[in-house]
Amino acid sequence: MAYMAIAGPLPAMTASPRLLAFQRALVWLVAASGAIVFIEPSPYEIMTLGAAVLFCATGMRMRIVLVPLFLLLALINIGYSVGAIPFYDKPEVANWIATSWYMAVTVVFFAMVMSEDTEARLDMLRRGLIVGAVIASISAIAGYLNLVPGGHDLLTLYGRGRGTFKDPNVLGAFLILPALFTLQSVVADPFAKASRNAVAFAIMALAILFAFSRAAWGGLAITAAFMLAMMFLTSRTPAQRRRIVVISVAAVVLLVLLLAILLSFDSIADMFKQRASFDQSYDEGRFGRFGRHILGAQMALDLPFGIGPLQFHNYFPEDTHNSYLNAFMSGGWLSGICYPTLIAVTVIMGFRHVLTPVPWQRMYLAILAAFLGTAGEAFIIDTDHWRHFWMMLGTMWGMFAAAQAYKAAPALQPSSSAAAS
Repeated sequence: MAYMAIAGPLPAMTASPRLLAFQRALVWLVAASGAIVFIEPSPYEIMTLGAAVLFCATGMRMRIVLVPLFLLLALINIGYSVGAIPFYDKPEVANWIATSWYMAVTVVFFAMVMSEDTEARLDMLRRGLIVGAVIASISAIAGYLNLVPGGHDLLTLYGRGRGTFKDPNVLGAFLILPALFTLQSVVADPFAKASRNAVAFAIMALAILFAFSRAAWGGLAITAAFMLAMMFLTSRTPAQRRRIVVISVAAVVLLVLLLAILLSFDSIADMFKQRASFDQSYDEGRFGRFGRHILGAQMALDLPFGIGPLQFHNYFPEDTHNSYLNAFMSGGWLSGICYPTLIAVTVIMGFRHVLTPVPWQRMYLAILAAFLGTAGEAFIIDTDHWRHFWMMLGTMWGMFAAAQAYKAAPALQPSSSAAAS
C-alpha cells in the first residue's frame, strides 16, 4: 500500500517479475491513451484512475522530496475552490474545479510511480507516448488531406488538423515530447532502430505542420535544439558528439526540403502564411491577447480572491490565454502565487539534475526540454488542463526523487542500458 517515507534514502521496493511487468504495462497504457482526448471522460481519465487504484493496491509510496509538490498543488486548488464559491451553481465551473483537482491527483500519481523502478517505467512511458502520438498524427494528417471519407469535420478544426484532440493547438503541443523521444533515437541509436524512429518523427512533424499551431512549430524547434545541445554536453565520447552534430544538420536540411515541397501546394502555403503571421487580429489592440494580459495583471493586484474560474471572458472579449494570469484570476493571490512558484521550483530543480549521471538521463533531457517548452507556452495560451503537461510535471518530480535516491545509494539501483538505447 502507499505510505509516506519521512526521512533518509529508501530501499528499492521488491516485487515479483509478474507484478513489475503488470505495473509497467499500466504505465504504457496510460501514456498511449493520452493521445485520445476528444471525448469526455476520455480513455486517459479512465486509464489513469484505474492505474492509480491498481498501483495503490500493488505498491506505491511517496518520498519526502515530493511533499512540496503535494502542498503547492493543494494550495493552488484551494485557491481555485475558494474563488469559485459564488459560481458553484454553474455546471461548467464545478466541472472546471473538479478537473483541476483531478489533474493535481494525476501529478502526484505520476510522481510516486516514476520515483520507483524509474528507468523501466520511463521507457514504457516513452513507448506508450510514441504509439499514441503516431495514432494521433496519422489521424490528423488523414483528416487534413481528406483521406478518410466523412472524417474531415471530425479530424480537423478551422481547416487545421486536430486528429484525436479537440484543439489543433493541444495536438501540436502534445506531439512535442514523443517527437523529441524519436529524435533522440535518430541521433543516438543503431541504424535499424534509428530508421524506425525517423519515420515516426517525420509523421509527427508533418502532423505538427498540419495543426498550423505557431506555438507548436516554435516549440518543436526550440525544445529540439535545447535537448540536442544537452545531449551533446552530456555525451561521453567524441564519436557520440560528432554523430549528434552530423545527424542534426542532416535532419534540418531534410525538414527544410520537405517544407519547401509542401509549401508548393497552394492550400498549404496559404494556411501557413496566415498562421505564421504575427499580426493576428485576436493578438492586437487594447483587448487583444497581450493587451488583456496587461489589463488582467492590473486587476489581479486589486482582487485577492480573484474573479473566479471561467469568468475572465465576462470582463474581456476572450479568455486569458495565459496560465499564470489565469491562476490569479481564477484563484486569487493564493493560486496566483503558488502556481508560478510550482513551475519555477520545478524548472530550477530540473536544471540542477541535468548533469546527474542517472541511467535514464537521456529520457530526462527530453522530458525537461518539453516541460520547459510548455511552461513557456503557458504565457500565451491556457495550459491549465492539458493532461500531458501535468503528466510531465509529475514525471519530473518522480525523476527528482529517484535521482536523489540513486545518488544516495547507487548500489540499490538496477543496472541497465536502456538510458543509452
